[in-house]
Amino acid sequence: MRKIGEIFKGEHGSFMRYAVAVTFIFLLFVLFKPGNNIFNWLSARHEIAVQEKQMARYRENLEELDKRINLLMSDRDTLEKFAREQFHLAAPGEDVYIMEE
Repeated sequence: MRKIGEIFKGEHGSFMRYAVAVTFIFLLFVLFKPGNNIFNWLSARHEIAVQEKQMARYRENLEELDKRINLLMSDRDTLEKFAREQFHLAAPGEDVYIMEE
C-alpha cells in the first residue's frame, strides 16, 4: 500500500491520477453504454443457458420418439396396439368402445 501511495505522490503522480481517471471512465463506458453493456451480456448468457437446456430436452424427446418409431416398425403387435389405441381401429367383427375421461 505504501508503494501505491508513493506512485501517486511521486514525480509521475499527475500522470497516474490521469491514467486512473481515464481507465475508470473507460470501464464505466464499457459496463453501462447503451446497447452493448454488461447487463445485456448477462441477459444473453442466461438466455443461451435456457435455450441449451431446451435443446437438451428436445434431443431427449427426439431420441424417445426414434425408439418408439423403431419399435413400431419392427414389432407387429406393438403397431397393432398403437393403431387400436390412437386411431380407434378394430379387427373385423370387433366392437370399439371409446371411454373419455
